[in-house]
Amino acid sequence: MKTINRFLMAMAVMLFFATNTSQAQEENTRPKFISVTTMHWNMGMDPDDFSMDEWKAVEKEYVDKVIKNNEYVIGVSYYTHYITPSNTEILFVKTYPSWEAIEKSAEREAELAKTAWGGEAAIEKFFKKRNNYYMLEHSDEIYVPIDGAKLMDGAPSDGMILYVRKNKLSNYLDGTEKEFMEGHMLHANNIVNKNEFVKAYYPHMHAWGADKSEFIEAYFISSMADYEKMFERNEALAKEKWSESERESMGKKYGKYFTGEHGDYIYKYVGGITN
Repeated sequence: MKTINRFLMAMAVMLFFATNTSQAQEENTRPKFISVTTMHWNMGMDPDDFSMDEWKAVEKEYVDKVIKNNEYVIGVSYYTHYITPSNTEILFVKTYPSWEAIEKSAEREAELAKTAWGGEAAIEKFFKKRNNYYMLEHSDEIYVPIDGAKLMDGAPSDGMILYVRKNKLSNYLDGTEKEFMEGHMLHANNIVNKNEFVKAYYPHMHAWGADKSEFIEAYFISSMADYEKMFERNEALAKEKWSESERESMGKKYGKYFTGEHGDYIYKYVGGITN
């Protein structure tokens, strides 16, 4: 049986075009697409052969020789597991200026890799060393940024917390993109952007991958201590802004767009690779 989720399909289309037409204030600072590759540590690797510093040096070499010379990639960042279902997870996050750039970037990386190490033997040696850190298992997702971001002032610091909340959109067929975004922006403008414990906030929608119902919110926070304070501050800001009856009314109006199910994932930013 074929099921067509009209609301989610319409939302994806509308948000795709909204991202490309209604973000003039952010067009010079935000990418149009974000890819997230979830890799996994090679747990069969001899612990005596593993060094975090050496791994970072290998990835830095790849970034310096390949990624930074790839005109189709805006930037890349690395995150390791902190509190997630699997301690093997490593996230590779890349940003792009267009969908066309995503298609061209992989081919360009291959071209750059052929010349970066000066010969087939050197290339093979480097990639054998690099690939030894990872299992073959991996997954890829592509997301579209939407309005309401709180942009970071400068680059993240090593060990900074990345809190990712994966919300599930509902099958609410009578919803509209306008109403959904209205509720989202009320939260972004009055809560997230006024919360001093949130150093950056990046909301984005599914564009390609396993689950089109995902609505992702990525928060950068200085520490786990501030992670706890962030939620307390969110609650205080909501109470300052709206009465209890107003909060209940808003919850009913905008809550219909979500199933109520969400997942929480906490990673640590890895510094020293991209800078």
